[in-house]
Amino acid sequence: MEKQKQAYIHAAAAVLIWSTVASAFKVSLRHLDFLQLLFLSSIISTAALLVILIVQNKVRQIFTFSKKEYLSSAFLGFLNPFLYYIFLFKAYELLPAQEAQPLNYTWPIMLVLLSIPLLRQKISLKSVMAIIISFFGVFIISTQGNLMEFRFTNFNGALLALSTAVIWALFWIYNIKDKRDEIVKLFLNFLFGFIYIFTAAVTFSQMTLPDIRALSGAAYIGLFEMGLTFVIWSKALKLSETTAKVSKFVYLVPFLSLVVIYFVVGETILPSTVLGLLFIVSGIVIEEVIGHRQR
Repeated sequence: MEKQKQAYIHAAAAVLIWSTVASAFKVSLRHLDFLQLLFLSSIISTAALLVILIVQNKVRQIFTFSKKEYLSSAFLGFLNPFLYYIFLFKAYELLPAQEAQPLNYTWPIMLVLLSIPLLRQKISLKSVMAIIISFFGVFIISTQGNLMEFRFTNFNGALLALSTAVIWALFWIYNIKDKRDEIVKLFLNFLFGFIYIFTAAVTFSQMTLPDIRALSGAAYIGLFEMGLTFVIWSKALKLSETTAKVSKFVYLVPFLSLVVIYFVVGETILPSTVLGLLFIVSGIVIEEVIGHRQR
């Protein structure tokens, strides 16, 4: 099989898995609080990444870095998985999955905004318009279409979900500057992140023995949201002739997620959610087209 076909298969597999995680969050949070879920899933994801390193014969690389590089991993681990997933899981506790997922998906727009001060990139008027389009979608979703009332259905939940997009954009900016092996970096991030997660869980939550439903949900999230899917997606990018040929698959994730949310979580998908998501994705696509032309 030619490489590009393999790239498409890997990309499709990653997209299908990512489309299920919003539902997995919501269902798992019925049995665990957000810190318990993060604690269990981070154990599983860290172990899964270690197994991948063993299989790829990269374990020795863990012990070859400088003090500065380990400090970088400690900082990135604080951003992701610790801060990012605390905010994300708490947002899913407060919001319907159909609201939390699209708001989290605004991270490409946050990336553009943060690139201005952090990467000293200039922004065009067209990019500003694209950002406004996406944030109009955020407003539609967060108010469930009640635009004239200017009232969020859950302001704290919406703020947390949008904050995850900011945190992920920050993580992406700092992580892209780090030229170490991607899987090794991710493992160290999760290893340091687990220290923060363990401390938070012991301090602010009750550590109890989970039942099979809770454990299976945490295992699914740990393996597929935090661990294996990243490796599958990285493989798709490496096999593809160009990044653009597979990156377009990502736009399917939020729409497929709504289908899974409807059947698995049992939420009635509101027209305002679909409309808002269309605005968010349209803004992201327009911004990416503008960025591509500028490059």
